[in-house]
Amino acid sequence: MGQISISRRDVPKRYMAPLEDDRDFIDSRKIGHTLWGRKWSILALAILATMLAAVLMQSITPDYRAVASLVIEPKGAMLISFQQTADPNNPTNDYLQTQISLIQSRAVAERAVRQLNLTEHPEFDPRQRLYLMPRIKMLMARIQPEWFPPSWSQNPPLTPTEVFDGTVLELMEHTSVSSVGKSQVVTIGVTLNDKETAALAANALAQGYLDSRLDAQISDSLTASRWMNTRLVELRTQLQQSENKLQSYRDAEGLVDVDGVVTISANELSKNSDNMVAARRERAEAQSQYQQVQGMGSKGSDQMSSIPAVINNPVIQQFQADEARAQAKVDELSRRYGDRHPKMLAARSDLAAAQASMRIQVNQVVAGLKRNYQLAQANEDSLRASVNSSRAQIQDISRKEFKLRELQRDVESNRSLYDTFLTRLRETTATADIGLSNARIVDEAIVPQQPNTPRKSLMLSIVAVLALGVGCALALLRDAMKNTFKSSDEVEKKLRLPVLGVVPLLQKKNRARIARQFERNDNAGFNEAIRTLRTGVMLSDIENRRRVVVVTSSVPGEGKSAVAVNLACALGRLERVLLIEADLRRPTLARNVGLNNEKVGLADLISGSARSEECIKRVSGIDVLPAGEVPSNPLELLASPRFSSFLEWAKQRYDRIIIDSPASQSVSDAALLCAMADAVLYVVKSDSTSAPQVQRGVGELLRNGAPVTGVVLNQVSATNARYGHQGYYGYLPGETT
Repeated sequence: MGQISISRRDVPKRYMAPLEDDRDFIDSRKIGHTLWGRKWSILALAILATMLAAVLMQSITPDYRAVASLVIEPKGAMLISFQQTADPNNPTNDYLQTQISLIQSRAVAERAVRQLNLTEHPEFDPRQRLYLMPRIKMLMARIQPEWFPPSWSQNPPLTPTEVFDGTVLELMEHTSVSSVGKSQVVTIGVTLNDKETAALAANALAQGYLDSRLDAQISDSLTASRWMNTRLVELRTQLQQSENKLQSYRDAEGLVDVDGVVTISANELSKNSDNMVAARRERAEAQSQYQQVQGMGSKGSDQMSSIPAVINNPVIQQFQADEARAQAKVDELSRRYGDRHPKMLAARSDLAAAQASMRIQVNQVVAGLKRNYQLAQANEDSLRASVNSSRAQIQDISRKEFKLRELQRDVESNRSLYDTFLTRLRETTATADIGLSNARIVDEAIVPQQPNTPRKSLMLSIVAVLALGVGCALALLRDAMKNTFKSSDEVEKKLRLPVLGVVPLLQKKNRARIARQFERNDNAGFNEAIRTLRTGVMLSDIENRRRVVVVTSSVPGEGKSAVAVNLACALGRLERVLLIEADLRRPTLARNVGLNNEKVGLADLISGSARSEECIKRVSGIDVLPAGEVPSNPLELLASPRFSSFLEWAKQRYDRIIIDSPASQSVSDAALLCAMADAVLYVVKSDSTSAPQVQRGVGELLRNGAPVTGVVLNQVSATNARYGHQGYYGYLPGETT
């Protein structure tokens, strides 16, 4: 049995390039094509999920949300505080949040529970609700009663207090309170299965909040009234004590009109001060005159008369004038008379008398100056004593006035505080029964007509969108895991081989009709695809005539036999063609072309049991050599020299020999046949055979030196054809219906 040896050096360099696998490349067209191709599956999943969600939502008990609205203003009545800074109603967000917390408080919820008697309501009463753990216990007791007695699954009875507390907690859990934007409006929402109870509970909570504020204000007013009454008694006693102390001080100090006494004393002090200044001046003047006299010592009266204080005295001046006249008379008479003349004697007597009077008068004036000085000194001392006394009196009055004013201030302060408390007590007593509130209900809750949850339309839309997303994800995942060829672009990128033809997907028919589809000429797209494949085969051997063309694939079922038959029929219109069925293990070609009754074929020809004339049949303008009887050693027959000799004989008689080969990944027959071929067409079923499997098959053929001319992408759907570049010559391969 002859062996065929193929060297790697015989493989063309362009086939030795590495096979490309663009796993990191994201093709948006491919994604769109994949999703479009699976659109009905995705839509079916979305519809099914939406229907299931709708069924499930029918079993869900709807919740209804009733909402009551309050407006809470930041300024309210101030009954106790005396300063606005002490007012807790400060218009800030903190105040509003505080009021929201008060609405959510347990005290307000307790008011609503008592008002509506919610302890008997099945949605609130903990005795009428079964939680998860009790249900599990009951189920276990039913399944294994001998292990879990009925008493084990029964919960101990609840006390009224526990029932009430549980009801309050349940109401608080179903209540939500929030502010509306930056306004002063607060909404109270209650979500329950019972829509009427939800509206009643929302209104009860709103009214309970207002009642609690009113009760708190009244309680604060009453507490303030009691406290102020007690404080008022203390203030009255304190005022009386301060008044008694003031009156006692006035009586003890003899203070009647302090302001008048002070005024009189001040006027007296001012007058005495002025008099003392004048007396001091007079005393200084008298002292000066007296000191002049004292300075003359024991000098005579003639010298004393030269003192200004003496000479300026009118009396002295009068006596000086008399003395001067007497002296002038003596001087005048002395010029006319002698010393003994009676007139001279009389004149001298008058002069002596005037001089004696002068001396007496000078002595009297000097004595008067001394008396004046002593009187001035005494007057000054008296006035000084009066001034000091007045000043001491005023200082004493000032000290008493300071103490008096202090006592008066105490009285006024106590009286003012007492009057303020008395006025506030009267106001508090008058307004104790008046509800002063800075909050009011804007909108009462009404019975909701539409359920809050489940929002069926929204949830169904979400489910539909999610189902569409999951469907798309599953489609892309399936496509990524499948990793098949859908277009000629993918084939050329990953295999680096030309795509010689793209054959469209036909309606599922019997193999005989598909194998001879080209002859019937009832599908323009299919026939044009075969003619394109024929043109590609013929153009690939312009330089070197490639007579022997092997058609193979990776695995069975990819349509290689149909491609081989239709290609042979297309070439048969231009050339002499021999179609050989070389798949000796699973022959189907003869049956597909209508040679069911033929028992001889290639196996018989190679084995020598039949001649070529007996084995080769004429069908549809071409010669067909069927496989014949299935041999026990097909590989040995194909590798025998007789088969090689037959091929050489066929090359002499035919322009083209088309060999239908077994799948390359199934048996080694394909590798042997491809080594004998001038050209190999590799058939790939679109969106079926995995890319790694095709890459392995092509790679093995290339490594063995097979002349892989190109790829035929078979059974391409209409969507895949639009995704790739298969619309040749104006024909769009489409799926026949």
